[in-house]
Amino acid sequence: MDAAFTAEQDEIRRTLRDLLAQHSGPGEVRAAVRTAEGHDPALWRRLAQELGLPGLALPEEYGGAGCTATELALACEETGRALLPSPLLATAVLAAPLIAALGTPAQRAELLPRIADGALTAALAVPGGSMAAALGLTADNRAVAWAGGGRSGGVQARLGDGRWRLYGEAGRVLDGHSAGLLLVAAHTGGYPRSRTLLFLVPAEAEGLTRTRLTSMDETRPLARVELRDTPAELLGPDEAANVCGALAATGRTAAAVLAAEAVGAAAGALARTVAYVKEREQFGRAIGSFQAVKHRLADLYVRVEAARSAAYHAAWDPAAGPLALAQALEAARTVAGEAVQLHGGIGFTWEHEAHLYVKRAAGDELLFGPVHRLRDHAAGQAGLFGDVTADGPVHGVAV
Repeated sequence: MDAAFTAEQDEIRRTLRDLLAQHSGPGEVRAAVRTAEGHDPALWRRLAQELGLPGLALPEEYGGAGCTATELALACEETGRALLPSPLLATAVLAAPLIAALGTPAQRAELLPRIADGALTAALAVPGGSMAAALGLTADNRAVAWAGGGRSGGVQARLGDGRWRLYGEAGRVLDGHSAGLLLVAAHTGGYPRSRTLLFLVPAEAEGLTRTRLTSMDETRPLARVELRDTPAELLGPDEAANVCGALAATGRTAAAVLAAEAVGAAAGALARTVAYVKEREQFGRAIGSFQAVKHRLADLYVRVEAARSAAYHAAWDPAAGPLALAQALEAARTVAGEAVQLHGGIGFTWEHEAHLYVKRAAGDELLFGPVHRLRDHAAGQAGLFGDVTADGPVHGVAV
């Protein structure tokens, strides 16, 4: 395995870092999250049209760049470093792969080129706010009722007069208030044969109400989506689609990309902290020259580099995505907390950018974790807690 990046991959990283350094500083981030969209539309258009970020991992036949998850992860590492508020994660990492995997040829031809050029944004609406379970990151999405179930709960779909209609509610939908297209997970088939399918719901659909919620991390806008007899289009040719399998496959790749993004955020917080301790003086010396501070920063550097290695490996092998995500989220949480401490009194103020990193770390763990569940599910899938031979412990009980 050659772990070196190609010249094209290095160019993606360099170009995006330079652009975001000019247009996505702390002031620009605060201004962007207060817009109606929750991001800067002008910057998003530039990222889409000049750099092709939404279509980076889409096939060339649909207007994409035909790259892999590695290039998308490298791009998201840079957006994470800048804490960029954008629909990139919801659109390109969660929604587009599901459309590509399950959509009919007509649906792919209609939607993916518009996603690739940035004209259309999309969001995955999962009932109950259980995104991590739906993506198979913290549980087997075939075995848990993450989308509600039975005759009530979640979102229900019924077919009548040749058209599907949806009724229900989904909370904590990432970028759900501004997305031009919603992918809604809904139950159909009644209680005995209930199954979950994905449906396409345009933003202007009748009976659709979207409410932006107050979220801990303003750079991750969340919304409540309500559907009242809303017309929808089934994603795919028929009801036989393996929705849970497609969600799990998307979840593994999304975990790798999210891990890279969390590493970028951790690296950004660490870089700002290192710059600060070189300037802040006590007793006539920069506090960065004190041995205790050097040790703390060295520990943080090791955490970030270890998480980066795990994220890069997961980008090459998405099966390692959930574990890499757990390590990256833990690193981001630790680095952000230490950044506040090492900035001293100024780090606790709302005006300082240190708290933005803390909120990003905490918010991502709430959305896609928590860390211990990511690791527990990965360990269960690896069989670490399963039955062993009769001569040894049973059900993973150590002796």
